[in-house]
Amino acid sequence: MGKKLYVGNLPFEVTEDQLRELFTPHGQIETATVIIDKFSGRSKGFGFVEFATDAEAQVAIEKLNNTTVGTRQIVVNEARPMEERRPGGGGFGGRGRGGERGGERGGRSKGKGGFNRW
Repeated sequence: MGKKLYVGNLPFEVTEDQLRELFTPHGQIETATVIIDKFSGRSKGFGFVEFATDAEAQVAIEKLNNTTVGTRQIVVNEARPMEERRPGGGGFGGRGRGGERGGERGGRSKGKGGFNRW
């Protein structure tokens, strides 16, 4: 197995074929993937390219990092393993739902926050 590279700040219109074409002069490409948003179906502006060897991947980093593709300056570096996600939903900082929240219950917010009525 070779070395996988992260390619960031891609123009949203770049396809996997174009990504592969960009990296092919620097070595044998195993895979080239543009990450697509599952809800909108559009590119998220980044992808991954996997080379057959570490040496080829290193050359690609040196040659393509901070180069311009379309109107954007791309970032190319070694991909890091995705951090393991914890099960469950987020945003509660370990508290259970419905726990003590403090503050006023119901009624008006007494001028604190609220929504903009304009």
